[in-house]
Amino acid sequence: MSPMPDRPAGSGARARRVARPLISVGAAGALAFGVLPAAFAAPSASAVIGEVYGGGGNSGATLVRDFVELGNAGSAAYDLAGYSVQYLPGSPSASSQWQVTALSGSIAPGGRYLIAEAAGTGGTTALPTADATGSIAMSATSGTIALVAGTTALTCKTAADCAADANVVDLVGYGSAVVREGSGPAAGASNTASVARAASLADTDDNATDLASGAPSPVNSAGQTPGSGDGDGDGDGGGGGGGSTEPGPVRVHDIQGTTRLSPLTGQTVTRVPGIVTGVRKSGSKGYWIQDPQADGDPRTSEGVFVYTGSADPAVAVGDSVLVSGKVTEYYPSTTSQSVTEITGPTATVLSGGNALPAAVTLDATSVPDAYVPTAGGGSIDALPLQPAVYALDFYEALEGSRVQASDTRVVGATTEYDEVWVTVKPEESPTPRGGTLYSAYDQPNTGRMKVMSLDTATAFPEANVGDELSGTTGGPLDYSSFGGYNLQATQLGTLVEGGLKAEKTRRQKGDELAVATYNVENLDALDGQEKFDRLAEGVAVSLASPDIVALEEIQDDNGATNDGTVTSEATLTRFTDAIRAAGGPRYQWRYVAPENNKDGGEPGGNIRQVFLFNPKRVSFTDRAGAEAATPTTATSVVKTRKGARLTYSPGRIDPTSDAWDSSRKPLVGEFVFHGEQVFVIANHFGSKGGDQPLHGRYQEPTRSSEAKRHQQAAEVNTFVKDLLKADRDAKAVVLGDLNDFEFSETMTALTAGKVLNPLISTLPAAERYTYVYEGNSQTLDHILTSPAVTHFDYDVVHINAEFADQASDHDPQIVRIDVGRCRRD
Repeated sequence: MSPMPDRPAGSGARARRVARPLISVGAAGALAFGVLPAAFAAPSASAVIGEVYGGGGNSGATLVRDFVELGNAGSAAYDLAGYSVQYLPGSPSASSQWQVTALSGSIAPGGRYLIAEAAGTGGTTALPTADATGSIAMSATSGTIALVAGTTALTCKTAADCAADANVVDLVGYGSAVVREGSGPAAGASNTASVARAASLADTDDNATDLASGAPSPVNSAGQTPGSGDGDGDGDGGGGGGGSTEPGPVRVHDIQGTTRLSPLTGQTVTRVPGIVTGVRKSGSKGYWIQDPQADGDPRTSEGVFVYTGSADPAVAVGDSVLVSGKVTEYYPSTTSQSVTEITGPTATVLSGGNALPAAVTLDATSVPDAYVPTAGGGSIDALPLQPAVYALDFYEALEGSRVQASDTRVVGATTEYDEVWVTVKPEESPTPRGGTLYSAYDQPNTGRMKVMSLDTATAFPEANVGDELSGTTGGPLDYSSFGGYNLQATQLGTLVEGGLKAEKTRRQKGDELAVATYNVENLDALDGQEKFDRLAEGVAVSLASPDIVALEEIQDDNGATNDGTVTSEATLTRFTDAIRAAGGPRYQWRYVAPENNKDGGEPGGNIRQVFLFNPKRVSFTDRAGAEAATPTTATSVVKTRKGARLTYSPGRIDPTSDAWDSSRKPLVGEFVFHGEQVFVIANHFGSKGGDQPLHGRYQEPTRSSEAKRHQQAAEVNTFVKDLLKADRDAKAVVLGDLNDFEFSETMTALTAGKVLNPLISTLPAAERYTYVYEGNSQTLDHILTSPAVTHFDYDVVHINAEFADQASDHDPQIVRIDVGRCRRD
């Protein structure tokens, strides 16, 4: 983009060259190359290549496009009709071809002629209006440019052959170019430096002597320098007699169109008018413009994102600009929707401090209740938008436009990336603690909105679920693969704390067996003491020291160090010591170490499930058979006169089954409490990785990861059935991170035959959650019990998922079983 009109050209720009008449030679004289020596062309006294720059839009560049500048050292106009400039790589291969940009018009005596070539993603300053435009992506450091009398691509690939070609009017090799004139190529070209002749345009047919490196200084036939012209450098010369201040024919709503894809994708648009409504100087850099003159069609957004690549935007909120560039549909991921953008931009700032277009209010009245149209699992990209019917269509019809919401409740705590989720529909599926409940696939909650701030100088508020962003939060509406549509706030509401407190469950009574599950998020012996202490407090205080704790995501003793270590003794020693220090009991533990890198999770981490148990309250029944269980040894159920028992305890359920490939195998153990046998099965089913997102372009989304969990659930269900065949009164607790919802087919498979009772369903509907994802409070962790467990007290203990400051991303849960009353029944 160009700087504001009253600013000088970009940093390091050379002073503008003054064109002056030189040697008087007719234009025809420049074509008499046929009689020249084989290796050199005669010095040009008229049309020459005056400057070459291939670093436009590259890292560190100021200018956004490559260019070639011609000069006329003669006293008569030089006609370029039928001419071209051509480019060859510095070290051409056998397959290399000259690339051609056709020319037209003429070069005035003593004048310049500017050819704009490819634009990069960097740079901040536009070329002046080009006299001709091509799309050649020139190397910044090495290449050859030829001025050719003709538009047919050259075939020469050596200096001698090119000098012998009568159509070559002038030639410049730079960097390490093989094809060059004289003793060597011009030196010093880079992302920030061009090679150029002196103001005299002197040409001795020796590139190394005639051209020197310096800051790029393009001048067009009108004598304009960077920051002048129409601001896009594309050679259209402006329109309607208004020059650089006259808008082009295309408006933002023309770019956005009435579907998710722009009808102008791949096309170059010039001087698109708009007011800058937001500037992003980190991550995906750029700015949003919005046309204050809307077309009245609710399907067509009036805003669009202008992507500046690695360059910081050189505009400010409130600037009135004309933007030129290429219309692009950017897909953040293969399954996401796209973002319509203007890329490779150049801009002219017409004025500053303008009023911003009015923002659209997001609330329960404006946002539809239906979420998204269906395409039978296919792409919704081409479907006509129905913003009055579907929430995602409504948001898409506002992509890039200003939106605002007032007094929004936080439904997803602030993340490490300075993001917070709010709801613009406060009455939509509320939880008692301030969240939004996700209770069915067809109820994804349309009022959820991710909020980020464009003010990187001010600390982002640390918000918990139930807090409020009081007042107005507003800014451009963007889209990303992480959460979909999001509000890029230029105005952020004031954080008002809701007073959310971490829960503490009651301590179990003497005749109650307390069994809990807790995902401790990749805990290993190398983690800091603070993590151990906080997780330990969760066990000792928040869970009130359960008798048995099934842990998920315990890593090996050196974590992600991928050296074959599989034991977790050091990790568990530190953790149980921390629990003791927090006031808990001296726990003992049992686990079966996995095979190295066979159970999924972080490479080298070797996560597994572990049983902690308080030996003063409950005993573990070790059954090792002839030898201890190996990672591939399957435990099974044996029927005895006294009931069921395991062949291995601790043991694993069918660990060689395909269901457990690259996934955690269930850990099974026998416990005895008050003389009663209890079987506990700790699980960590396969993740949701690979599923298409709720907000993506494929609707309905495919949940490909479910197939693995269905297999895993069936395996565990079969094992429980075997247990109940051996003893129909067996007391079993199946628990852990199942990575699926209470309404999923995974749970249907796990409970088939009514062999297990999912305890999450015993809670009031609004309390059924253990995890918060993208503003949805949902259930991933579960405890289920066999039919013989008839008297129990169940609790999900909310200490992590709703808080910005978390020890883990999961909430633990606990069941207290009155074993004696179960026995009497």
